[in-house]
Amino acid sequence: MENVHDNVAYRKAQQLIEWRRYKEALKEAEQLLSEEPENPDVFALISQIHLLMDEYDKALYWSNQALTREPEHELAWFVRVGVYYDTNQDRECKEAIQEALRIDPYEPHYYFLQAHLYIKIDRPNQAKTALSQALELRPESPVYLALLSYTEALLKNYEDSARVEKLALKNNTELSQVFLYLGWAAGERGEYKLKETYMRNAIRLNPDSKLYQEEFLEALQHNEVLFKVFLWPGKFVRKMKTWQILLTWVVAVFLFRPLLILFLVLYVLSHWVTKAIVHVKVFGWRRRGI
Repeated sequence: MENVHDNVAYRKAQQLIEWRRYKEALKEAEQLLSEEPENPDVFALISQIHLLMDEYDKALYWSNQALTREPEHELAWFVRVGVYYDTNQDRECKEAIQEALRIDPYEPHYYFLQAHLYIKIDRPNQAKTALSQALELRPESPVYLALLSYTEALLKNYEDSARVEKLALKNNTELSQVFLYLGWAAGERGEYKLKETYMRNAIRLNPDSKLYQEEFLEALQHNEVLFKVFLWPGKFVRKMKTWQILLTWVVAVFLFRPLLILFLVLYVLSHWVTKAIVHVKVFGWRRRGI
């Protein structure tokens, strides 16, 4: 049987995917399916297109069709992992990654997703290990480097975070995801002006993303003078060890309780006031709608 990858329709579908013309790619793949009704490569291709179109139920269905015919099909597993990750099914995603890595241990994207899952459950050390494995396979990836910069910042390794940040910027080719992660890293280091710069670049490249919109507005809020006053103590807190933070908090509760309560009240008030100020600056006196 002829290799389906040599089929003109298959190659055309792949090209259309690269051009992000997914509906046209899907038509080519469906035409190919009529010629190759039992070929797992075709089912996997269709599942990949549905994943790129954010049609997760269809993507999972077609990937399962491919895996029924070829249980260790690499692309089908790649799609399955992507579906679970994008739909926040973390337990299923973790299990799928383990199986996908058994089949394709040299796919760095799986380690990258593992790092994300570890960060979500506040395990930055494990995230760093996973990213190190991803970077062994793709050492110059600006996305992996940017997430590592954020991970180092979470670990309070601020110098390492800034060093990796420079590597990510050196390799970046205007990827919004890189600027997003570097913005998170800068914010974690307390560099709020830099965070705003990165988030501004991120939303410039991906203006329709709700996540990017939220992060950009938050970055603007952090640079409001009123809010900066209450963020200022955080510069010292970031340099403290966990036991020092707990000890300081206990002492503050016993010795300065009225002032501590006043600070917390003013902090909450400043949060909402500056949020309103940013809203007016960006949207004017109207409902939100980027």
